[in-house]
Amino acid sequence: MIYFTKHALKKFEILKRHNFHVSKKQILKIITHPEIIDYSRMPLLIAQGKFDRIHVLRVVYKQEGEIIKVITFYPGRSKQYEK
Repeated sequence: MIYFTKHALKKFEILKRHNFHVSKKQILKIITHPEIIDYSRMPLLIAQGKFDRIHVLRVVYKQEGEIIKVITFYPGRSKQYEK
């Protein structure tokens, strides 16, 4: 089961105002099929996936058993986050 915090739900509108149109489907795809998972902020996980040619989308979430709680997400430049 995956659910979004209030902050994460507000983030869709915030990013839309900055011309980043992100869908729940994209977020779910990145969580279920990430290109990279960053474990450096445990117990929070950061899943990363391609957003467009120059951006990645990073999704911060916490997994508690079968429940995944999406805390926030944000775009970043590929060259900054890809190794």
